[in-house]
Amino acid sequence: MSPASPSSTPHFDIVIVGSGAGGGTMAHALAETPARILILERGDFVPREDENWDPDAVWKHLRYRIPEHWIDENGRAFRPYTHYCVGGNTKFWGSVLYRLRREDFQATEHADGLSPAWPIDYETLEPYYERAERLYHVRGRHGLDPTEVPRGPFPYEAVPHEPVVAEIVEQLRRLGLHPSPLPLGLLRPGEADGCMLCNTCNSFPCKVHAKSDAEVCCIRPAAERPNVTLWTNASATRLITGPDGRRVEAVDVERHGETIRVRAPLFVVSCGAVNSAALLLRSANDAHPNGLANSSGLLGTRYMAHLATMMQGFHPFRRNPTVFQKTVAINDFYLGGNGRRFPWGQIQSQGRTHGVMAQTVVPWIPLWAYDAWVARGVDWLVISEDLPRTENRVTVEPDGRIRLQYRPNNVATHEQLVKETRRILRRLGFWVVVAHSHKAKNTTHQCGTLCFGTDPRQSVLDPHCRTHDVDNLFVVDASFFPSSAAVNPGLTIAAQALRVADHIRDTHLD
Repeated sequence: MSPASPSSTPHFDIVIVGSGAGGGTMAHALAETPARILILERGDFVPREDENWDPDAVWKHLRYRIPEHWIDENGRAFRPYTHYCVGGNTKFWGSVLYRLRREDFQATEHADGLSPAWPIDYETLEPYYERAERLYHVRGRHGLDPTEVPRGPFPYEAVPHEPVVAEIVEQLRRLGLHPSPLPLGLLRPGEADGCMLCNTCNSFPCKVHAKSDAEVCCIRPAAERPNVTLWTNASATRLITGPDGRRVEAVDVERHGETIRVRAPLFVVSCGAVNSAALLLRSANDAHPNGLANSSGLLGTRYMAHLATMMQGFHPFRRNPTVFQKTVAINDFYLGGNGRRFPWGQIQSQGRTHGVMAQTVVPWIPLWAYDAWVARGVDWLVISEDLPRTENRVTVEPDGRIRLQYRPNNVATHEQLVKETRRILRRLGFWVVVAHSHKAKNTTHQCGTLCFGTDPRQSVLDPHCRTHDVDNLFVVDASFFPSSAAVNPGLTIAAQALRVADHIRDTHLD
């Protein structure tokens, strides 16, 4: 990784702000060009240490969570679930890498409103999905998911179900459902230097670097090239435009206690839906008084986060010996039909809950009781689509703090899916079913704050994620999503990043 002097006024061909699913994939895709690329990451590498797999360190002491607090619409401070590090939030994702369904790109009616159409269709993104699946080593099996578009084989075979999960899959089939393997990004499972299929994948960094995150799959290989420079602990504070506001000329970066102004002819912002919006809002100037690239007035609006409820089926006389549990999904309720007027969403099995994780929700119950409980439970996640609402928005306070005004949408539909999941788990023989949701404090799967589209009056970005108002500024993370769909957004971010990288190579690089 080539060094750069913090006292200089450096110049690069491309500056990428952020190293997660968007920025990391962009860096990897553009690294093979001659362009001199600077990657700015406000955090550092996650250290490889025993605490990587320690539920107490990760969940009770929040060892890797950002220390800053955001405020909600009522002015109350809360600590968001997000991470500043090389690889971004992909370091802590559960590696579920779904393609959006074809219907997700189309306008779809829901009980609480309309999920808008995208300015591109599934076929536009399909070849980039294939590339992203290879890049992130996605494992799955096609032909079993009733909502899946006809496709070729996954790059790698699906992770096998452990015995308890395999029996549940058979029970689900006897109920008339169509369980299918979760598409997972894991490196070399079962091999000596590969994924150990442990019980600390969801929300944990991988100590052996066998999770398909952006650091391992993208940043490290890219940073080995002589034309790529990575700055860690480097926070982009403001984008600087020329007098007419049509081009970004530089970015101010706080690093090692000083501010460095970095110049380049091309900028890519990939800070995540909340922080990308915040950076552009903080970059307001005379030409862009309401925030950079905000002629539409939509910058920071339409924030979405999936409606997500964690559920667990419990049986007092059945210990669950499963270690790697997250291998199956149920998509029978993803689309409308079968007596349902509207889509409901998806059900996924989840990584094992640890006692200390449950104790963070209800802390006055002793840990031994939680350990005994979770040892007899099977964990699930229920996801429904959140619909865009202009009132759900990211703003920046005068003191620089981020304010997240968010009220979940499509709640009644999600409650129907939770109710149905509870019914299914009871039919599987579980005595008790418990549920928990973060509701308005949900900052996972965040998207939608810089919607892309063809009309500059109704969107912030064009279909290639370039801002309508600023010619050399791209934003590539889940902020471009017009709708949230109801599957994990990571693969779609990576696929669009590959598409945007091809566009930049064809139109902006000699």
